[in-house]
Amino acid sequence: MIERIHLQIMTELERCGSLTAAADKLCLTQSALSHSIKKLEQQFGAALWQKQGRSLRFTQAGEHVLRSAKRLLPQLEQLDASLLRYAAGQKALLRIGMECHPCYRWLLRVLEVYLQSWAEVDVDVRQRFQFGGLAALFNYEIDMLVTPDPLRKEGIVYEPVFAYEQVLVVAKEHELAECDFVEAEQLADQCLFSYPVESSRLDIFSRLLVPAGISPRQHKHVEATEIMMQLVAAGRGVAALPRWLADEFSQSLNIKALSLGQYGIDKNIYLGFRCGEQQQAHVQALLALAKKTE
Repeated sequence: MIERIHLQIMTELERCGSLTAAADKLCLTQSALSHSIKKLEQQFGAALWQKQGRSLRFTQAGEHVLRSAKRLLPQLEQLDASLLRYAAGQKALLRIGMECHPCYRWLLRVLEVYLQSWAEVDVDVRQRFQFGGLAALFNYEIDMLVTPDPLRKEGIVYEPVFAYEQVLVVAKEHELAECDFVEAEQLADQCLFSYPVESSRLDIFSRLLVPAGISPRQHKHVEATEIMMQLVAAGRGVAALPRWLADEFSQSLNIKALSLGQYGIDKNIYLGFRCGEQQQAHVQALLALAKKTE
């Protein structure tokens, strides 16, 4: 039968590129590594790799095992960690991945209440999964994904929790501030600030500018929301943000929010889970709270 060590060997072989390096990584001799895989190949009657000079090439069967290893090993590692926490009397852990810069501020409001009600659950928020969180969720690196743009994949479910409007934020003295909404043509001579994200994943591009064949005069990336809003308030450019976030900053900065297009751009924040895991009691509690938090 296939064992965990076989999966580890396959992933290390791909990562290291040689039997010697993979064996060293797994604290095995090259002979022991080769024998382990040879025994597995004989058991199933299928070769997993072929030698090509000093390098290796995975066979079709080997590629299949490798894909399965990449999916299964993170699950086993998560199981190990869970059992160790239970053995040590520690709390359950909910790992949240962020795929949305401004959503972090919204999530903080949710967690402020949630952590008071669920003292037995620890929460780890991981922002390094920005704009690549689906793979992290599917591979068991996180347990929940916060995203405004759900990518559908078998085995993953999304729950809409918060509806909002994406708006253009300008200084109150800006020439566009007299408008209730802006069309794409009005942004052709503007400097547009955005988070460091591909333009194709920004709604102001995909749903307003690109359909009209318009590009802003300049497009600059700013990672920190506070800095972006300071730049906008100083008249250095404009930015597209959720209306709730623009309203929050408008209390202290000289800015105004305008609809994007005559009918606006409506969005949702979604929470993504692996199928079935959203039914856990502590997750259901967070979902219910998220749907109430604005």
